[in-house]
Order: sequence, then structure tokens, then C-alpha cells
Amino acid sequence: MINRRTLLTLTACASLASPTRAQARRLTVFAAASLKEALEAIAAAYGASGKPEPVLSFAGSNQLARQIDQGAPADLFISADEDWMNWLAERKLIAPASRLDLLGNRLVLVAPAGSAPVTLNTSLDLAGLLKGGRLALPDPQAVPAGKYAKAALTQLGLFESIKDKIAGTENVRMALMLVARGEAPLGIVYATDAIADSKVSVIGTFPADTHPPIIYPAALTTTARLDASDFLGFLTNPRAQAIFTAHGFTPLVSTK
Repeated sequence: MINRRTLLTLTACASLASPTRAQARRLTVFAAASLKEALEAIAAAYGASGKPEPVLSFAGSNQLARQIDQGAPADLFISADEDWMNWLAERKLIAPASRLDLLGNRLVLVAPAGSAPVTLNTSLDLAGLLKGGRLALPDPQAVPAGKYAKAALTQLGLFESIKDKIAGTENVRMALMLVARGEAPLGIVYATDAIADSKVSVIGTFPADTHPPIIYPAALTTTARLDASDFLGFLTNPRAQAIFTAHGFTPLVSTK
């Protein structure tokens, strides 16, 4: 179950395309899968303030960006990297003035709960740690977490040893799930994902200088409802930023 309210599919998007129904639809936020728990809590807080709670749709940033490109009725997009936000910007599908760098994150190696920690450096025998299993990893060609992971593994000289031992997934939460269920001995996810599942343990954190900075940009789409800017502003206030922090994210927007 991708989110607690609704699953926006392209079929549903098509059903919302008529002008009458589009006007009646609720504020819709497309967000990277790693934001699930934090954004659900923030949306609930927004609703508790007396405003309509937005509809949240979670998936890989690449999937969401392509849905927006195909006409999905998103008002706000929060990506797990700058590449997919840039991709939409090049297609003039986001409002440039609304764009901001919202959050930061860290990249970690996870294993089943209780596993011993390791040191993530050039001496690590990552392939040996797999013990014949596979490394759960979001698609390194498209999904932000996978791209960060490939960069880090390459920088450490470890990618070649495991490139044929990858269990690729559509998004970071699916990689986490494989490890939590014991279907993969190791996985690479964000630190915030690891916090969300007690069935996994972080056994190593990748040095920040082994991969590009993990930045979550947010922006309104060019077809956004008028009230979308209000929710975007809510994401930067102290209450929302405290929720992000509690879920392991690093706020990048000053709340002063």
C-alpha cells in the first residue's frame, strides 16, 4: 500500500481530466517514496489546522516526474534529487519561482535487525557480505537513491564487485522491504527509511563525499491550484520542519 489515502494511477489521472472534476479535486502532492511517514504526519497537521488535507501520492521520483509529464494532476512535486526536478523544469512543467531545496538526507547500508556494523571504505568485502545473496538497490539508472548508491559504491571501488548481484527495485521503500523480509541480506537506502522499519539495522553510513549531496527540491507545477502555495509554505514552517527532523531528515530551509 503506497499511501493511506489513495493511489494515483494514470487511469485515475485520466478520470480527473475533465474541467468540472478537475476543479473539484483536492490539492494533490506527488512525493518521493522516502517521504511517506513524514509527509503523512505533516499533511495531518495541516488538516488539523482547519484546511483540507491534501492527497498524497508516493513513488520513485522518476515515476512521478514522468506522470506529471504525461498530464497527471499534481499541484506540488517533491523529488529525492535535483535531476528529476530539472527534467520537469526543462519541459516547463514547474513554476521556477516556487522551487526550493527543502531537505537533506544520508545514504546507509542496511541489514536485518541485530546485524553487526561494518566500515564503509575501500577495504570492505561487500560481495562477501552478501553470502550468495543480492544487494537490494533502487534502479541505479533512474531512481535517485540508486544513483546516489552507485556513485558511492563506485567512489569506494566496490561497484564492480557487486554489479551482477543487485536486486533492482522501483523505489527505495521496495529495497527496504526486501531486507526487512529477509529476501535480501543487504540493501542501500536513505537513513530516514531505515528509521521507518524496526526489522532492519543500519550497519554503515556512506561518507558524504562519496556521492552528490542528497537534496529534496520542492516546487509547484505550472497547473497547481491556488492553495498549493499555502501547503508549500506550510512545509517550511517550524512545525513541519520539526516533523521532518523527527523522521531523520535535515531541513535546508531557514524557519527564522
